[in-house]
This record gives sequence, structure tokens and C-alpha cells, in this order.
Amino acid sequence: MLRIITANLNGIRSAWSKGFSAWAAGQGADVICLQELKAQACDLSPEMRAPAGFHAYYHCAAKKGYAGVGLWCRRQPDAVVEGIGNAEFDAEGRYLRADFGRLSVISLYVPSGSSSPERQEAKFRFLDVFYPHLVNLAQCGREIVICADWNIAHQEIDLKNWRSNQKNSGFLPEERAWIGRVLAEAGWTDVYRRLHPEATEACYTWWSNRGRAWAKNVGWRLDYQLATPALAASAIAAAVYKQQRFSDHAPLSIDYDWHDERSSMPAGSCH
Repeated sequence: MLRIITANLNGIRSAWSKGFSAWAAGQGADVICLQELKAQACDLSPEMRAPAGFHAYYHCAAKKGYAGVGLWCRRQPDAVVEGIGNAEFDAEGRYLRADFGRLSVISLYVPSGSSSPERQEAKFRFLDVFYPHLVNLAQCGREIVICADWNIAHQEIDLKNWRSNQKNSGFLPEERAWIGRVLAEAGWTDVYRRLHPEATEACYTWWSNRGRAWAKNVGWRLDYQLATPALAASAIAAAVYKQQRFSDHAPLSIDYDWHDERSSMPAGSCH
């Protein structure tokens, strides 16, 4: 079995102080994908650099206290790839990939557009840049899972108050259409939705800090694992962990009936 967890930490130091590392150590995960580190390499403690039982890799943003992604891997990867080759977004620390034989696991943090019109435009630029990369990944012959805070709720069942959010970042028609195209045309499967096609409240992974959203479960599903078809078809269980709060997001764990096989495929065959 292959267990992969994705978690937006809204600050690794904050999540660490709330017990995230102790929880993660007990999950039996093969790979844990982290987003929104809000830390640079110099801010990471020795324990964060080498969490017990894992090989840790980070792609931090150039801007202090901003963005950043990470991968904790039970087994040392054959190769680690940082960034997508785009100067604007690579400086923000948004993409990190680990290769294991013919399997790749990617931690991705899609920009949020909620803070300003300028950031929404940056988000649209990222979606334009990243779509061809998604197509290339899907066609390169590897089995891949992309764990991300996509900052987009795809369908009406993916958030509580969809009617009042149709003009808000994260549920804009253009964003929803982009995710729809990724799933319908680019060769990716939304693994949670494959397992739970009609789930509503149970699927939420993010809650605003305003208006007692957590207590009322007024949430959004923003954190997905998208996988290539064969890998997605092997998924047997998915769960959002809500018993503890490490962040304004909740971790999403998915188990795959996937038997890791070493392959002669070159580790760097996807770009």
C-alpha cells in the first residue's frame, strides 16, 4: 500500500507548535506533501530539516514568510525536481517533485487570488503557465500524483455557500473551467471525487477564520490529489483529518493499492 498525505500548513512553524509533526509521525505515510511553509531555509529547525523517519526536501520562496512547499519521503527519492522553469513562480516556491522508480509525487501550491486584483491576475498567469506542464506530465509515461492546495473549488458540492461565492476568487467560472479542463482533457483524475463522488460537508479541507466557519463547518474543498489514471484507479481510501487543527486547512490522506516497482525509466524523463 502507498499512503500519501497532503497538508497546507499555513506556516510550518505554527503547525509544528500545534503538534503537526507528532501527528504526521504516526500516520504511516510514505510521502507527506506540504504547502504554504511561510519559512525560508534559515528558519527551519534541525527537527524540521530532518523529521523523524523521513527524508525532507523544501522549495522555499525568495520572499520571507511566504508560500513554499515541501516533501517528506519515507524512502530517499531517486531524484528531486524543484520548480517548473518559470522565474516568476519558481521564486515563490510553488513546485517540488520526487521520483521513485516510475512513480512521481508532486507538492504544489497554486497562488491565491483573494487578497487583491493583482494577485488574481498572477493566479490566472500561473494557471496559463501550468496547464501545458500538466499535459506534459500526464503524457510522459510515469505514474504521478499531484498533491496541492489548488485554491479552487471545482463544483458546487465543493463548498458550503456556493451561490454567494460565484464572484469570489476560488470559485470564479474561469477557475472552475480550468480545473474541469484539467480533468476532462489533460489526463488527470480527482482521486477523492473518484472515491466519494457525492460527498459534501465531509470533503471540506479549508475554513475561513471569520464567522465561526470551522465550528459551523462552512468550508471549501481546496486540497486535492490529482493522479494519472492507473494510479488513481488503485486508490482504496481517502479521508480528511479534522480531529486536530494544525492550520486553517485539514490534511487529506489517500491510500493507494500501489506496489512500488523499480523501473529502468530515467528519473528525469518528465519536465
